Amino acid sequence: MKIGFDNEKYLNMQSQHIRDRIAQFGGKLYLEFGGKLFDDYHASRVLPGFKPDSKLQMLMQLKDEAEIVIVINADDIEKNKVRGDLGITYDLDVMRLIDVFSKRGLYVGSVVLTRFADQPAAVKFQKKLEENGVRVYHHFSIPNYPSDIDLIVSDEGYGRNDYVETSRRLVVITAPGPGKAGYAKFETFPIWNLPLKHPVNVAYEAATADLNDVNMIDPFHLEAYGETTVNYNRDIEIFPVLNTMFESILGESPYKSPTDMGVNMAGNCIIDDDATCAAANQEIIRRYYDAMCNHTKGNGTPDEAYKIGLLMKQNKLTADDRVVIAPALALAEETGAPAAAMELGDGRIATGKTSDLLGACAAMMLNALKLLGDIPRKVDLIDSAVIEPIQKLKVENFGSENPRLHTDEVLIALSISAVTNPTARLAMQQLEKLRDTEAHATVILSETDSRTLKKLGVHVTTEPHYETNKLYQK
Repeated sequence: MKIGFDNEKYLNMQSQHIRDRIAQFGGKLYLEFGGKLFDDYHASRVLPGFKPDSKLQMLMQLKDEAEIVIVINADDIEKNKVRGDLGITYDLDVMRLIDVFSKRGLYVGSVVLTRFADQPAAVKFQKKLEENGVRVYHHFSIPNYPSDIDLIVSDEGYGRNDYVETSRRLVVITAPGPGKAGYAKFETFPIWNLPLKHPVNVAYEAATADLNDVNMIDPFHLEAYGETTVNYNRDIEIFPVLNTMFESILGESPYKSPTDMGVNMAGNCIIDDDATCAAANQEIIRRYYDAMCNHTKGNGTPDEAYKIGLLMKQNKLTADDRVVIAPALALAEETGAPAAAMELGDGRIATGKTSDLLGACAAMMLNALKLLGDIPRKVDLIDSAVIEPIQKLKVENFGSENPRLHTDEVLIALSISAVTNPTARLAMQQLEKLRDTEAHATVILSETDSRTLKKLGVHVTTEPHYETNKLYQK
């Protein structure tokens, strides 16, 4: 991708801005991080140059001043809610994050279980954390939240919650902390100082279609300063409540608008607006196809795809703007079987068709590696003597009905061939160049193919239907 975002500038500017906000509040700040603190791939896609762990890297510059409080909804633990991009439950993700933060030298102070009501799974999770030396606190549901301000700020509201003990100047948390301290929000999107209909902000609406988030002009900021800024509906709707709470707790509110509460500097670090617009437009189209596929899988509603479709029309986008779709569909039409296409960094297109040996995505990947390594397409990178035993293992020992190799199996076969085959070794050396390429398949992919391509950094979309009409899809 063409770089449109200065990541180094962002790290320095963002960390300094947070230090300034800490000083503004006399030495302690509770900072709510919206979105993913770690592995923020949405931001890296729509702001080319932004690193998936940029927010974590920024915190590393403040690690001696910061502590992290991880919050999880006890109902989500009870329901075994799964994080879609990683395929793990939220409680497992909490433990993963504790490990990631601790490994980087960041101090995890505690975990807070919100909406706690002695749910059996939550109690079991708490015990596991405490056995590993992690402090756990409880926050409870408050009737008539957020409208009953008197109850919220009373002993029966927030006063009923466990007091979360903290010791550092900067507390990274997902809710306001108690006591006389400052509070701010770190939401990367929407970017407050980009236009309302900027593709980067529209891409955020597409990403949150399931939450019905809508970007809006911040009316409080406009009234207070005469300046047009962008926020989203939930922050704007809740601001009068937060403002009243600040006044009740602190005596006066430090903020005049939701935008005031934010500390995000991402909009100041865009160095190529055309590049970010192009990347964001691709993300909108990807989100549209993802929403349609999720509906087919039974994980979403038609409303999500409909809403993102309207955003595409608003930005004058069609499937033709995603160049990998047409060649994939054309090859599927020609062969009468699933096909796939990939756009490389230099604009060349690699395609792959279904064969007796390989699935479409596996063939596409091999053909892409050949193009990148200037290897003639007719050259076989993997000897049939390597492929056949793998197929035999799949069918005869694992009971698979499909003998064709998936992408992960092809990579294993290719790595084995690379030991003795210099051409296969050359192809293996091209793998890193697949990162940030675009691909499209004409059927919904298996979990294996989808996961492998994601690990390689390939941005994949698919048509919203399966290869077969079987009720059980793997």
